[in-house]
Amino acid sequence: MSLYLGEKPKGAQSLMLGIIGIFIFLGVWWALAEFFSEQKPVLAHYETRLDTEGLNRDSLARVDSIAFATAKEHVKIYPILPPPHRVFLSFSELINKDALISNTAFSLWLNLKGYFWALLIAFPLGFILGLSPIVRGLFGRQVDALRYLPLSALTGLFIIWFGINDQMKIAFLAFGILVYLLPVIVTRIDEVDDVYKTAVFTLGANTWQTIRTVYVPAVFSKLIDDIRVLTAISWTYIIIAELLNRTKGIGSLIFLKGKQGQIDKVFAILIVIVLIGFLQDRAFAYLDRRLNPHKYFSIAPDGLAETRYGIFSILGALTLKIFQEIFAPAYNDSMRQLVGIVCVAALLIILYGEYKIRKK
Repeated sequence: MSLYLGEKPKGAQSLMLGIIGIFIFLGVWWALAEFFSEQKPVLAHYETRLDTEGLNRDSLARVDSIAFATAKEHVKIYPILPPPHRVFLSFSELINKDALISNTAFSLWLNLKGYFWALLIAFPLGFILGLSPIVRGLFGRQVDALRYLPLSALTGLFIIWFGINDQMKIAFLAFGILVYLLPVIVTRIDEVDDVYKTAVFTLGANTWQTIRTVYVPAVFSKLIDDIRVLTAISWTYIIIAELLNRTKGIGSLIFLKGKQGQIDKVFAILIVIVLIGFLQDRAFAYLDRRLNPHKYFSIAPDGLAETRYGIFSILGALTLKIFQEIFAPAYNDSMRQLVGIVCVAALLIILYGEYKIRKK
């Protein structure tokens, strides 16, 4: 195997190096866990004694130290870094006793709602700010300055404004995404090539047609990549928001396990968060390939229409669910079943479209 400087491994080389890298990572992880491990003595009838009756504290400490020194049985503990096998074995208890799946689903739904409201607000505001010279002159600097706000310091304000329940968490997450997304949309508008604007002007397009046929596709085709970058930031804000009201969610769960000293479970939850972030990144990459086919295909392939129909059906169903929770919460169960049916049917349509695309 020989690779040039800066060359990316491909095919079998990439797979082999990836597998070797995983084993090296696990080996270093295990070695560090063993290095920081400690031997804790096991005492049959040991109990902590408080000096409440004027007893000699030094004498008690001496007796305790002798008991620890003469202990015949020891158990290995990992106070800093648990070994890999303990982390993976802890998943069983997390799922069965700590409701890991439901807590993860709750946080994931919060994440989706935060993205929804951030995009719903940022997209029109970003276009107004980017296309209107007057609005940009009035508010451009203020919008850019929002990126420097220490959002974790604003949690008190969000509690005052939205209370301590889920509305506050969603608003906090949406605002955290919004302050980064707004300047990015303005930047993407500035990057639209003058050739396209000149072409539609020559064809006699009006302002709305220019926005719809030039600016929206050009900005949206790049915006998905920017949203992918925000995935890690969004999960950071979810953890912060859930710590404010530790009732449900993966953020409150990881805080609870950390307070209890269950380090192996903390690492297991971190692995879940990393895995969700990776899957979200792959999902956004897939959306980019199917919603912006001009970036990947010279001619639209067969099956593209089916995949896009399925994607829009899922997005529409989730949007309907979000609005239903606000305006008609009494129909929560019925809407959940309807959304589930629509999503399953849409996934089947997407799979059929992918089959047609790959058939060629």
